[in-house]
Amino acid sequence: MNTEALKELLYKMADDLLIFGHRNSEWTGLGPLLEEDIAFSSMAQDKIGQSHALYQLLATLGEPEPDAAAFTRSANQFHNCQLVELPNGEYDFSLIRHFLFDTADALRWQLLTQSSYEPLSLLAKKIKGELHYHTLHANTWIKQLGSATEESISRLQNSLAYTLPYALGIFEESPNEGEIIHSKIFLGEQALKTKWIVKIEEVISQTQLHLPNLATIAPAYGGRTGKHTEHLQPLLDEMSEVFKIDPTAEW
Repeated sequence: MNTEALKELLYKMADDLLIFGHRNSEWTGLGPLLEEDIAFSSMAQDKIGQSHALYQLLATLGEPEPDAAAFTRSANQFHNCQLVELPNGEYDFSLIRHFLFDTADALRWQLLTQSSYEPLSLLAKKIKGELHYHTLHANTWIKQLGSATEESISRLQNSLAYTLPYALGIFEESPNEGEIIHSKIFLGEQALKTKWIVKIEEVISQTQLHLPNLATIAPAYGGRTGKHTEHLQPLLDEMSEVFKIDPTAEW
């Protein structure tokens, strides 16, 4: 098994979940409904917990301990897709991002239950159940608001058009993609993307939203190789502020 290929997969997953978990946590106290405050806070906690589990796997492969991996790297050392680092904006954008990312994330974990790397397949079997709530939450609100008022439909449609290039960046292939597939660590980004398209089409078809032709959209690549938007480093500075005051503190 190619250890570098495995680390690359684990890092991009862990970084996605850490950064998106932090963005979700920013809705705490600001959600349009109390129920949504609680929902986004709960999902944030799940994602950060999942990222911690992945950083623990990386530590067993010789990488830094989870706290160091999360709080001491600079933006160009992170492998998350650009989608998760974008500011929350209005609720319509956050909801569309939640729907597009969590659909892909749930499918990824489902595929990883068959991974040849046993620690990852065992973790996937544990985590996939948590994601049922995340996708149920996203799908319910997309269906409801995507068929509600003229304003809600228009807002979601505009956010969908804006977000799709970044969402396609989720599936940016790594230089080790062939090795990951050959070693049966993971089925691959293109296989995941194909399944994702079927899922999002299925949900959007139940609304008054229109899914653009994805083949005509240029994906926002770069995040997997450390090329990020201007939004990531300030987010990392905020995340790591307490840790950097005293890295040896015990809580």
